[in-house]
Order: sequence, then structure tokens, then C-alpha cells
Amino acid sequence: MNNTPNDDRFDDAAEFDGTDPVERVLANADARSGVRVFGAAQALQDDATAGHGSADGEQWDLEERHALRRVAGLSTELEDVTEVEYRQLRLENVVLVGVYPQGSAEEAENSLRELSALAETAGAIVLDGLLQRRPHPDPATYIGRGKAQELRDIVAALGADTVIADSELAPSQRRALEDVVKVKVIDRTTVILDIFSQHAKSREGKAQVELAQLEYLLPRLRGWGDSMSRQAGGQVGAGGAGMGSRGPGETKIELDRRRIRTKMALLRKQIADFKPAREAKRAERRRNTIPSVAIAGYTNAGKSSLLNKLTGAGVLVENALFATLDATTRRSETADGRIFTLTDTVGFVRNLPHQLVEAFRSTLEEVGDADVILHVVDAAHPDPAAQLQTVRDVMADVGARDAHEIVVFNKADLVDDDTRLVLRGLQPQAFFVSSRTGEGIAELRAAVEAALPLPAVEITAVVPYDRGDLVSAIHETGFLLSSEHQEAGTLVHAHVGERLAAELRPYAV
Repeated sequence: MNNTPNDDRFDDAAEFDGTDPVERVLANADARSGVRVFGAAQALQDDATAGHGSADGEQWDLEERHALRRVAGLSTELEDVTEVEYRQLRLENVVLVGVYPQGSAEEAENSLRELSALAETAGAIVLDGLLQRRPHPDPATYIGRGKAQELRDIVAALGADTVIADSELAPSQRRALEDVVKVKVIDRTTVILDIFSQHAKSREGKAQVELAQLEYLLPRLRGWGDSMSRQAGGQVGAGGAGMGSRGPGETKIELDRRRIRTKMALLRKQIADFKPAREAKRAERRRNTIPSVAIAGYTNAGKSSLLNKLTGAGVLVENALFATLDATTRRSETADGRIFTLTDTVGFVRNLPHQLVEAFRSTLEEVGDADVILHVVDAAHPDPAAQLQTVRDVMADVGARDAHEIVVFNKADLVDDDTRLVLRGLQPQAFFVSSRTGEGIAELRAAVEAALPLPAVEITAVVPYDRGDLVSAIHETGFLLSSEHQEAGTLVHAHVGERLAAELRPYAV
């Protein structure tokens, strides 16, 4: 590979400075003790502003996630303390690496910082981040043989355990890069799948994540030694001699692939079995003409915090990427008494693995079927335009392109007036809110109520006084335009759903 500066390069921060490798490792260890070495992960908030407010509720789920619980009866303490081997529990140390074409250095840095936030959420310590400029990733080792050898020296000097690539690696690229750097190599997709696996709680969420993991694993199975050999049949011992050992048999890796395909088929059937329950709930809401509002947006943009602020739902809020995966639906009421639902959905991220989009399609249906979509954007993010485009691309994949969209710039308390002007130019009709301080929440609620669709049937009827249940139903599920008490009953003029209109038609005037 040509290693001239015009063809490719690493970031200046990653170049050697000629110091002793031992001193460099010790210096990095001291720096890691207090703060991250790589720098601020821009997808995460500052610790001072990440705390949840009173509207977020008690946050029992967050306490459980962070809790350290002792299990009784598992002590293996020895009487002779000299026999005890002390081990230090440490997180996985990783080095990030990415490739970018000429002219997109800033976008590549933002992507690498987002990868840093993903790695930290997965439970790793980021030691360094490296970027190489080249038109296309090397088909063999992703960054080329020469730069892979430089990466090997940097990994050895830092004492890293893992290298994470900022794009999806082909199986051959991953194996070739591992052979050079001599440590584990994973890609961005693997990190996202790992986070989803940690945070999934419901049965459906766990099944969706497992299906995505198996789809990703299937073409990447590897075998060593005997695991690649043929399976012997008949009365044959472990040595593979005798009758039944001849002819083509099934290799171990083929057996693994068959088992994975069988498991994937079972998971797809299991996920499909959850669909009737969701459809029944949606059908009931449609029959009662209950509008639905879906909160969609980039991960860590503050969707769950906004749901808590609007409804007091008390769902989990954490300064981490993909903190909540399972859709949460809460009931709310407009100022005039109409009922509608608010649903918090899974967050999106750039280069979201297509396996996750397919596996979570049932969850993303909540966005596609919603009457109104609250598109939440992190106002303090360095590249909000990329957030908008990423979310809209995924929304188009699930059929939500034509839904009524309200853009909300959250975390408005973290931006100045100049930034607001820039964001206003990006989305002139957007709302600026802060889930932390409550700024703009009242205006946003009024906009949501105004955007809710009216029931399909307009009707005028005189409801007898002994049918007060119908008047109550109009207030709950319909939109009352006017009412007047007369001698024969209550004269109402309202927009109602088909089901309620059928009950009111005998009293229509």
C-alpha cells in the first residue's frame, strides 16, 4: 500500500512522538483514571445537565440498572489469605478507527465521536480515535496493510483490547485486520447490537434483538481446526476412522449455520405472534377514534424526558444511547377533554444496522400508524441537520413519510440565541423546548392538540336526559362544537367516530 501523505493519513493525535512506550502506557493509565482519553462524546450530554428532573418520576428502572446487588451464599473466602489471587475488574479498552474521503473530515470526526459514545454506553473505555483519508476502504484490511501495521503499534503502546471500525466490516476485512493488529476487531454494527442486547427488557424486544444478532452473525461464522472437519457417521470413534467416515458429511460450521437458521425461523414466528395483540389494541383505539401521537427522533435527543414532561409517565431516562428500546404508550387529554395517546419509540442513529430496522419493524409500526409525529432533535448536537435526515430516512422506510410532523428542538436551555437562529433557518416552523426547565412545553402541547385529527362524522342530535352516557362519550372521544339544554334533551353538535355516530343517529335532527 502507498503510505504517502497525499494518499492517506492518520489523525495527528495518533502519531508517535518518540517517547518510551512504557512511559506512554503509564501516562495514558493516569489520564484514564479521571476522564475519557478520546475526548467528549458529542452524542452525550454534559454530566451537569444530564440529571433528570421532577417530571421524570422516581426512575426505579434507572436505579435498578445502576444497582450493585450482593447475592448471599456465594462467598469463596479462604482461611489462608496468602492463597487468594487478587484481580482488578476493568472495563474493555478500545481504539476507534475510521475511513473518510477527501472533504468530509468534520463529518467523519462527528461520526467517530458518536462511535465513542456508543462504545462508552456498551461499557468500554475509549483510549484513542484514528481517521484515515482515502477514497474507499481497503477491501482487504479496511485501512490498508501499512496503516494496519501502524495501528498494531498504537494498540500495543496503549494496551488496548479491542479495535472498533466506524463502519460495517466484511467478514474478510475483519479477519485480515485481526491478523495484523493481534487483538479483537469489531465494527459499529456489533457495538449497536451489543447495546440493544443489554437494554432490551420486554419479551418482544429481546426476541427482536436476538433475531438481529443472528442475522448479523450468520455470514460471519468462523471455525478453527476440528470445527471445520466433516462429521463422521456410523460406528466411528473420535479419530474419524472406519466405516461411515468416507464421503461428504456435514461440517461443524454447516451444522452451526443450520441451527442459526432454525432459531431465526422460530424467532420470526414468535415476533409475528405478538402482532395480533398490537393490532387488537390499535383497532380498539380506532373504533373509539382515539388519535395517536408518536415521539420519534435521534437517540439521546430527549424523547423519554419529553414524554415524562407531557404525561408524567415516569419512564426510564438516562444519559446514554438507546437507553430505552421498548415502546411506551401513555394516555393524555387535550384542554377540551379529548383523549389521545403518546408513544415513546426506539431512537435512531446514523448507519443504523438494517438488521435492526427489519427486526424492530413491528415497534416502528407505531410511528407509521401515528396521526401526529413529534420529531425530537437535540438542539445542542453539533450536526442537527444530519439527525433530521437520518430520522426521516428511517421514517420513510416504515411508511411514515406522509404523517403530520412537528419538529421539536429539545435541550433548548443548552444553546444560545445565535444557535437558535441557525436552527430556526433549518426548520422555520419548529418548536424550542426544554424537558429540564419546562420551556416551550405549553406551546408544544397546544400545537399537538391543534394537529390532532377530528373524528370523521359531524352530527347534530337531541340526546335524551336518560342517555347521559352518550354525552359523556362525546366529551371523551369526540369533539363537541356546541351544546344546549332543551325540553326534550341536550342538543349537541359534534364530530364523532363511526361507532358513536351509529348510536346517536336515532336522535339526529
